[in-house]
Amino acid sequence: MKIAVLSGKGGTGKTLVSVNLAAVAGHAAYIDCDVEEPNGYLFLKPADVVTETIAVKIPVVDQKLCDGCRKCVEFCNFNALAYIDQKLMIFEEVCHSCGGCILLCPLRALTERDKSIGVIESGLSGDVRVMTGILNTGEASGIPIIKKLLADIPEGLTFIDCPPGSACIVMECVRDSDYCILVAEPTIFGAHNLALVHELVQLFGKPHGVVLNKCLEGPNPSEQYCLEKGIRILARIDYDRELGVLNSEARVAVHESDRYQAMFAALLETVKEEVQHETAIDPQR
Repeated sequence: MKIAVLSGKGGTGKTLVSVNLAAVAGHAAYIDCDVEEPNGYLFLKPADVVTETIAVKIPVVDQKLCDGCRKCVEFCNFNALAYIDQKLMIFEEVCHSCGGCILLCPLRALTERDKSIGVIESGLSGDVRVMTGILNTGEASGIPIIKKLLADIPEGLTFIDCPPGSACIVMECVRDSDYCILVAEPTIFGAHNLALVHELVQLFGKPHGVVLNKCLEGPNPSEQYCLEKGIRILARIDYDRELGVLNSEARVAVHESDRYQAMFAALLETVKEEVQHETAIDPQR
C-alpha cells in the first residue's frame, strides 16, 4: 500500500504527517521525495545508512566530427545546445538528458557520459526503512532520483513524502500511489494551494482525503473548501505549542506524546479503511 502525502506549498506539515504515520505504523517505509529540501531523516535518524549515486546521461561532442548543421540546437527545447564561433557548446546545467540530440546527429558527433545529479541514502529507523533522495544544488530536475526511489520501494506499507506544489516532479510521486493525503493550512493561501493539489489528484483519479493542520478557532478557508468540494477531512491537527517544540527539535511526536500517538494511529486506521473501501469498489487499484 503506497500512501502519497502532498501539500500545495512548503511548510504546511507534509513531512510532519508522513514521518509520524511511518513511525506509528511500525513495519513500514518512509520515502522522502522532496529531493531539493529533504528533512524527514532529521526526525527519523536512520542508522546503517547506505549511499547510492544517481547519474544521468549528458551529451559530449567530438568537435572534429561536428559540421555545424545545428539540428541538435534546433531540437533542444531547453536551450542546452548552441553553435557559437564555429563550435558546438553544451550547457549541461540545463540539459534534461532526453538523448534526442544524439539520435538526431547525422554525423554521430555526439555521444554520452554519466553525470552525477545526486544520491539516495537508505537506512533503518527502528522498523521503518528510510529512503532519502538528495538532489545536487543547481541540477535541472530531480525526476531521475524520484524514479529510482519509487522503483526500489519495499513490499508493505509505504509513505511517500512528496515535493511541495503540483509540478511534474509531484506527478511522478503520485502516479502509482494507492491513496493521497492532502495537507492544508487554515488560511486563504492554504485553501488556494489545497485546490492545486486537489486538482492534481483528481486528474490522476486517485482516492484522497485532507488533513487540516495548524487549526485555530474561527474561519478555516481550507475546511470550507473541503466542505464545498465534498472532500473527506481525515484529521484536524490543532495549532499547538507542544507540537511546535517537538518539530523544532526534530523529535517524532508519536514517540514523545501519548496524545499524538493516539491521533496518528487513528489517522492511519482511517486511511487504511479508505484504501480498503476504494479497493472493494475498484479491485484493479
